[in-house]
Amino acid sequence: MRFFIAELAAQLNGRVLGGTARDGAGGQASVDADSVSLVDGLAIDSRLVISGQLFAAVRAERDGHEFVDAAFAAGAGAVLVDNADCLAVSGSGELAGQGQAIVVQDVPVALMEIARIARSRLPDSVVGVTGSVGKTTTKDLLAEVLAQQFVTVASEKSFNNELGVPLTLANAAEGTQAAVVEMGARGAGHISLLCELARPTVGIVTTVERVHTQVMGSIEQIAQAKGELIEALPSTGLAVLNAEVPLVAAMADRTQANVLRFGQGGDVQAVQVQLDGELRPSFLLLSPWGNVAVRLGIRGVHNVPNALAAATAALGLGLSLEQVAVGLESAVTSPWRMDLQTMPSGALLLNDSYNAGPASMAAALRALSSLPGAGSAEPDGFGHLGSSGSGSGRRIAVLGLMAELGDSAPQEHQAVADLADQLQIQIIAVGTDMYGVPPLAGIAEAEAALASMSLTTGDAVLVKGSRVAGLERLAQLLL
Repeated sequence: MRFFIAELAAQLNGRVLGGTARDGAGGQASVDADSVSLVDGLAIDSRLVISGQLFAAVRAERDGHEFVDAAFAAGAGAVLVDNADCLAVSGSGELAGQGQAIVVQDVPVALMEIARIARSRLPDSVVGVTGSVGKTTTKDLLAEVLAQQFVTVASEKSFNNELGVPLTLANAAEGTQAAVVEMGARGAGHISLLCELARPTVGIVTTVERVHTQVMGSIEQIAQAKGELIEALPSTGLAVLNAEVPLVAAMADRTQANVLRFGQGGDVQAVQVQLDGELRPSFLLLSPWGNVAVRLGIRGVHNVPNALAAATAALGLGLSLEQVAVGLESAVTSPWRMDLQTMPSGALLLNDSYNAGPASMAAALRALSSLPGAGSAEPDGFGHLGSSGSGSGRRIAVLGLMAELGDSAPQEHQAVADLADQLQIQIIAVGTDMYGVPPLAGIAEAEAALASMSLTTGDAVLVKGSRVAGLERLAQLLL
């Protein structure tokens, strides 16, 4: 999305340094007749700047002001800062060897205003997606389905907070017809803020699980926070809710919008669920619009509910059953999610290292157990797999910490260990002793332990943990 630099600065109550923009009354920028400088899109990581973008200097683990020069070197059209000391300003007010800068009082506040400005240029087909698990996959699936009919923008990776939402909206291409915005929460009020920025007309809640309880509180408090998305919908909007999770289904009482439910007992259901040899599900989708055979391009039977959520929203927005089926088959997920590859030894690697909570950990273990050579694995009901454990190949799960579980952490980790034992999966724990096995200190030790096992064709390894575990580095080493 394009922004005139001087005009944007005025909207942000900022001032422009460098270039041809002039200061107006009170030091605020005004649009000069000679000023045609503009930026196209937004970045907050200098390593990812695309030529012509606005680079916002955000303070996080590192202060983005330290990377202004790097952003200009990468081709940034301008930078957004709240500390002009990082700029090399000449006596004439130019930026020495650089471009233009918009100086504001607070960069994060300015980013939220940019989100509001960008949203005002988009149509009403804006979908918010939240939930304890599955929101990123649902976002990816829905974006691919909507792209069958609309010019669509979607949150990149899991950019789902007060920084990610401005990035998504500001990076929408000119002519965008639909947006899919992932929304995460760290507590009460967070999703309300994101909804104030994105103004969704469709809201999806995938599920509510006991994840991040250390910061989110009880499961009822989690449901209350996630339901802020549904409360924010206009009366002409659409709420898409999981019929199988009572706390989610009950959110229908918190909105005047139309409601569609997915899952068993809902408006859109999956029957005849099967998995192929690479864990890709297929099923018959049943809906008020008719039925259609679906084959997912992503892996894991636990992703069937996410596919149903995406299908329900798309059908509610007027897409056809055929468009839904094509989109669900062609969709790919964000990195490090159910990524199945073959290691040089011939053993399979299931890289699901992006994050972990009790529900997603159990789903990943069941997926591991169902890989070829692990014995007969068939769906034992919607969304679950069972395994006879009779296969000859070894199944090893390299597991990191499940973070932010609070007081329930020991019990939740033990439950994962118990499930692994039932599925005849050997656990290698990295950095935590809560799985009940002696832990390894880090990535190098885990790689050495796997190397000593002489893995071969028929064996399979799962790599999974919360972000703090950083197990994606192990997956890269193993490949």
